[in-house]
Amino acid sequence: MVSERDSSRLKDTPAPPRAATLTVAYEGGEERRGPVTMGQANMIRCVLRDEPEHINIHDVWPAPAGTGTEAAVDALRTLAVRHEGLRTTFPHDPGSAPREQVVAAAGAFTVTVLDHDELPGEAAVYAESLAREARDERFRLDRDYPLRVTLVALDGAVVYAAVAASHAVTDISALAVLKEEWLTLLSGGTLPALTALTPLGLAAEEAAPAGLRKSAASLGYWERIIRTGPQAMFAEPGAEGTEAAAPRLTLRSRRGARALAAVAERTGGLPATVLLTAWCALLAHRTGQPACVTAVPTANRHEPRLTRSVNTLSQDALLCLDVRVPSFDVLLSKAWGAALNAYRHSRFDAVSLWEMIDRTTFERGSRFARDVAFNDVSTLPTALPSSLPSGDETVIGPELELSWGEVQVLPTRVLTFVHETEPLLRLGVWADPVLFPREQAEGFVVGLVRLLEAAAAGDVPLDTLSEVTGVRPVERGPGWERVDGSWVSPPAVAEALSRALDGVPVHVTTDPPPEGGSPDGGSPDGGAGPGLTAYIATGGRPLTPAGAHAAFMDVLPGRPELLAPRRYVIVQDPPAEADLSGAWVRQQILSEGTGRDRRM
Repeated sequence: MVSERDSSRLKDTPAPPRAATLTVAYEGGEERRGPVTMGQANMIRCVLRDEPEHINIHDVWPAPAGTGTEAAVDALRTLAVRHEGLRTTFPHDPGSAPREQVVAAAGAFTVTVLDHDELPGEAAVYAESLAREARDERFRLDRDYPLRVTLVALDGAVVYAAVAASHAVTDISALAVLKEEWLTLLSGGTLPALTALTPLGLAAEEAAPAGLRKSAASLGYWERIIRTGPQAMFAEPGAEGTEAAAPRLTLRSRRGARALAAVAERTGGLPATVLLTAWCALLAHRTGQPACVTAVPTANRHEPRLTRSVNTLSQDALLCLDVRVPSFDVLLSKAWGAALNAYRHSRFDAVSLWEMIDRTTFERGSRFARDVAFNDVSTLPTALPSSLPSGDETVIGPELELSWGEVQVLPTRVLTFVHETEPLLRLGVWADPVLFPREQAEGFVVGLVRLLEAAAAGDVPLDTLSEVTGVRPVERGPGWERVDGSWVSPPAVAEALSRALDGVPVHVTTDPPPEGGSPDGGSPDGGAGPGLTAYIATGGRPLTPAGAHAAFMDVLPGRPELLAPRRYVIVQDPPAEADLSGAWVRQQILSEGTGRDRRM
């Protein structure tokens, strides 16, 4: 028996939608085939390795009022014929990575239609949940259409398209291009002629001599940073593991947008560069690092022929911005050149890149951590603008608002998306909650706004950032040192090396920097700083420096406080004297070396 209360509740629950699956055929394209692009190969590597909900992407596309299902489907068909990337599959043998892409001349895909008498809750949030749910299923690279589309309709009129997409074919920028063209078609507009490079056109350029030289130059640029810069931005107490489950923190701020525009006007800098500079300055300040090393995933669309390409171009640019300058304005003057340099070196062969990273980190004794990513998509069309044009300022948005959203598992410590810079500054930030409890995460984002406001009024000395922003550098405590460009805990190195070698006694010392090196721990622009020496008492068991180094490298993942010793000294027994440091040096040496010989 249903109670009166339950009956009332049931009446408030919308009826389930009428669901239909449509098969949409298309023809009129050109059949082609050729090698994959560098960006495709890079992303395919991730698609084959990662869980689909982590690597697939999604978006929500609004539909103009009164859009019928037939018109929405016709627009999707037009996009499929127009863009080769949407007609692309990647044939490959099981267990192997695709090296070829095939563009179909004709084919078909399916579209799900959910027609409601009443939408459940806020329509945009509902469509977002459908798109996110569709990410959970893996795309088959050799046969699947790269978009999964659900049309959300109300009484037959399409309100939103919830889209999940294969990252092997699209990236966030490509989805934004498709969204813009979808809106143009449904609004009765005419699409311009295609001028962007197709995936196959890009692949041909990359395979040409000039493309190969560009890729080689990118690898050299990356190697310099990975060999000399901080191995991890967040080398500090509490930073453990290689992934973090972090909730999204969203900032919406008119204050931030006004301040950003004022800094750009005062300095003559581009708003995007001003925001990137402020963000890097604050991050380096918080981490106590002399440089901000960050991945900039959308940087490789800076070439006009790639800006509107429906393709996956999401290869990282790696920015290394040295913050050891007196003031914000001086840092801003450096940031533009540093960013351009990073953008120029953002196209590379992914397999060669990871081979280089593996070799370089083995030789350095480090572990490259993609701790930080900064993704500025503010110039792309937005599906859900946070502001509306109006004479009423209350409609435009809040002075400063923070809100928390869903949790994502990410292989980064801090991921930032810039969605909008005017009339609101709108950011989405995922920060490792171990390093940034909610109060500190909110303080960091508010501190960014405060820094922009201070820089709008005048140049800001970087040694005043704590007072200006309220964000203070992390406290590492005793036992931490700057070693070879990185923050390191020598006691933790000794403990980890001992454990890797089944508990043998280990003593680690910090050595003076090599001749020509930097006494402050090294930097991307200078020589290497001081290194570590490990004294290992084997008790007669056979051990070589190469064996010790290999064992230590196995324990590095997820331990950013560790850096391998530059020299391994093998002795028979640990000293008995109280002065352990001096006593270890006086022990009879059985063997010593760098341990970097992989031919062990």
